[in-house]
Amino acid sequence: MELEELSHAVIGAAMEVHSQLGPGLLEALYVEALHCELRLRGISAQREVEVPVMYKHLQLGQTLRLDLLVDDRLIVEAKSSDEIHPVHAAQLLTYLKLSDKRLGLLLNFNVASMRQGIKRVANGV
Repeated sequence: MELEELSHAVIGAAMEVHSQLGPGLLEALYVEALHCELRLRGISAQREVEVPVMYKHLQLGQTLRLDLLVDDRLIVEAKSSDEIHPVHAAQLLTYLKLSDKRLGLLLNFNVASMRQGIKRVANGV
């Protein structure tokens, strides 16, 4: 599956989760439900993936945790917020750079319609 096709499949799964659960829950519940929905659709995904953080060729003692890593290629960062701020997209871009991935989806489930809660973030690697 091409990366673009994969992102559309994840968006479809997120829309299904949102239609089943609605807005207003904790982020962790949406991540868990999305993980389940992706598995039901035969799409490989891992939750809470740890990524080492390097600083000037030195590995820091802390790692970052990705909400979901889909097919080892697409990062999903889930939110349940009144609104998405530019810093959320910047955070996802940082995750993409640190993990050497090309595409991420910022999904805010605390919206009336899931279409309002989708932001694609690309890393120009």
